[in-house]
Amino acid sequence: MNCKEALPLIHEYLDGDLRGPESIQLKEHLLACRACHETFKQLEKTDALVRMLPSIKAPSGLTAQIMSGLPPEKSRNSWMNWVRRHPAASVAAVFAVVMFGSYVSMWNNDAGLMVQGTNLQEVVIQGDTVIVPKGHTVNGDLVVKRGNLQVEGDVTGNLVVIDGSLNLASTAHISGQVKQVDEALGWVWYKIGEFVNELTS
Repeated sequence: MNCKEALPLIHEYLDGDLRGPESIQLKEHLLACRACHETFKQLEKTDALVRMLPSIKAPSGLTAQIMSGLPPEKSRNSWMNWVRRHPAASVAAVFAVVMFGSYVSMWNNDAGLMVQGTNLQEVVIQGDTVIVPKGHTVNGDLVVKRGNLQVEGDVTGNLVVIDGSLNLASTAHISGQVKQVDEALGWVWYKIGEFVNELTS
């Protein structure tokens, strides 16, 4: 054992924590090394002096005095606490806001006529007017955006007119629902419903 290894073992010995072969090795080193023996004697005297000191009790109001001197604890933002407790709802809310913003942007940026459906060969487009002629049948849904829809024939699905007008002739027959969306908010709800339907189907 060298002196560097002996010093921490001396402290353990004085604390009463050193047992077994290390204790024997330390005693052998202290008998052989005069410098470590002197260090051990000085630490032993210091330890004895410290143990002789009377124990001091803290005043009864010390804890309260220390606590009153500490800076006040920052109050946590209740909104951030809610976000931490409900991560899934927070993600859903952010997703809804992003979708809302993108749909409003789409509403504002999209200025041309849009016709959407699965059976568009049965419709006639004249300028910004989409016509389902008498005697013709559109199988499936028909969506017209930023245009006028005139139905004289049949539609076997849903009919949606977004930011436009709808004229149904007396000969028209619609087997699904008829929706007219005239405002940006209604458009957003329509797109969200469409998105949810895609997820669930």
